[in-house]
Amino acid sequence: MNKIKRLLLAFTAATVLGISPSHAATPDDTFVMAKDIADIITMDPAEVFELTTGEIIANIYDRIMMFEPEDLQTLVGGVAESWDVSEDGKTITFKIRPGLKFHSGNPVRAEDVAWSLQRVVKLNKTPAFIVTQFGWTADNVDDLIKATDDTHVQITITEEFSPGLVLNAMSAGVASVVDKELVMQHEKDGDLGYEWLKSNSAGSGAFELKAWKANEIVTLEANADYRHGAPGMKRVILRHVPEPSAQRLLLEKGDVDMARNLTPDQIKGIEGNADVAIDGYPKGTLVYMAANAAHPILGKPEVTQALRHLVDYEGMADSFLAGQFVVHQAFWPGGLWGALEETPYARDVDKAKSLLDAAGHGEGFKVTIHTLTNSPFPEIAQSVQANLAQAGIDSDIVTLEGKTLWPKYRAREHDLILARWSPDYVDPHSNADAFAHNPDNRLEAKLTGVLAWRNAWADSASNELAVMARNELDLGKREQQYLDLQRMLQKTGPYVIMFQQNEQVARRKNLEGFVSGSNFDLVFYRNVTK
Repeated sequence: MNKIKRLLLAFTAATVLGISPSHAATPDDTFVMAKDIADIITMDPAEVFELTTGEIIANIYDRIMMFEPEDLQTLVGGVAESWDVSEDGKTITFKIRPGLKFHSGNPVRAEDVAWSLQRVVKLNKTPAFIVTQFGWTADNVDDLIKATDDTHVQITITEEFSPGLVLNAMSAGVASVVDKELVMQHEKDGDLGYEWLKSNSAGSGAFELKAWKANEIVTLEANADYRHGAPGMKRVILRHVPEPSAQRLLLEKGDVDMARNLTPDQIKGIEGNADVAIDGYPKGTLVYMAANAAHPILGKPEVTQALRHLVDYEGMADSFLAGQFVVHQAFWPGGLWGALEETPYARDVDKAKSLLDAAGHGEGFKVTIHTLTNSPFPEIAQSVQANLAQAGIDSDIVTLEGKTLWPKYRAREHDLILARWSPDYVDPHSNADAFAHNPDNRLEAKLTGVLAWRNAWADSASNELAVMARNELDLGKREQQYLDLQRMLQKTGPYVIMFQQNEQVARRKNLEGFVSGSNFDLVFYRNVTK
């Protein structure tokens, strides 16, 4: 039995038994990270909407457009070599790079590109809204997205969108190019290969999925024929280690190369370790609390405004969140174009009580806070719980793994939810469309990818401004519209936006080349070396 097989067996056994494996340095050709991967639900890029799987498929699939690890600020072609935009801005024609191959050995064709987008629309899973917003439906998508010949794909939008926004959306996970021939070999009952692709891969990216055992391990194997050259590591292994303390121990012993979920105290505790380095990556991930507007009390604007005045933002940021989160109170992440950096809220219990009195609930009430099991969400929830109690609001905390929490949230089955959000692509519309735009608030509309809909909140002024900013071609005007929209939601939305993440990653010093960009799916493994 070779070394990597022995290592994998040891990892799996250790996870099942809940113990740490005996000390053994990781193989020279294998990148092993300890991470909480409980949020993984599916590996199908038409359905992936979770943070861990978002970064995994970014390494398995090439997308139509890309932000590459060598330059995370510049949008470039991925599978597309070049593109042309029609004069009216409604049609974009992509030329497909020649010579690309899927992991199966099948050539990457224009037909695969068109089919991949068509498949997203027809399956209509949670992230499909990223592309269906362009007017694509199951009935018209075959006409609006099509391969015009062996090397060109033409997409036509029916809505008034800026072409630049459309190109940005083509860098999202749903624009991953899938091997049609391979996937359709596994189609069952017209599901377009959905059941098979949930636990398999069919991409052309730097790595191929070799194994996924829920709450245990994900194994990726390098694509030696990748268009940028063979990755530095032959394998990448994500070990499910939910406890940060266990991650730290494994890292210090050398049993893993990287720990992804250490707490600030643990980061401080290993700063003197000569074998370990700490890297910081500003991220676009936001931490927020949302109130279900269908709730008879939480649906009152004065109550939501009171919640914003009760949270001790600075207290958390200066204590148990130190170094990993900064206070941010707008729906678009700071540091990006169009971001509102103003933080108008601080803890003011008297102000909150007066707002609750105005809403007719000065005597208090009882609610449930749902959140994730992994740190720092339980700790944030406990702080919020204590803050709410000062105004007479009695709250119970329920922690769930992502695979259970997210479906519950998408079904509107919550009072208050403490959650996270990261843009789907680098354009303010990505978050504006989720936080501020709910064109159909009916339960049967099932706009599950829209946070406003999930929270049963719709506002005509917010909807109007979100659409205006989306369509505006003048960059100066568009930026001002997004600033205005963020200020509007700070006062009227169902959200208490609290923090923006600064990801702290601890690694063994012999490992280099890991890249983590502003977005959750701009995480790349292919340049990692030892």
